Amino acid sequence: MARELGMNPKKLGTLDNHGQEFWKLPLPEFIEHLYFKRFGKRRPNVVVSIEERARMEEDKKALKREMGRPRAGDDVQG
Repeated sequence: MARELGMNPKKLGTLDNHGQEFWKLPLPEFIEHLYFKRFGKRRPNVVVSIEERARMEEDKKALKREMGRPRAGDDVQG
């Protein structure tokens, strides 16, 4: 959910200080609150692990590279 909100996972530690500042929500609840505010639902329809998302992005990049590459039988005009 945090990734869909555009949050950087490396920076989440700075937000997670509800022990020191008692008025803040715990981090998971805060992210759920922001997600509901933006998307109007409590959870994403499809939950994807970080590894699965990285693999899907790599497959997408490989497909774009393949589509941009000229094929063997194509005539290149210059």
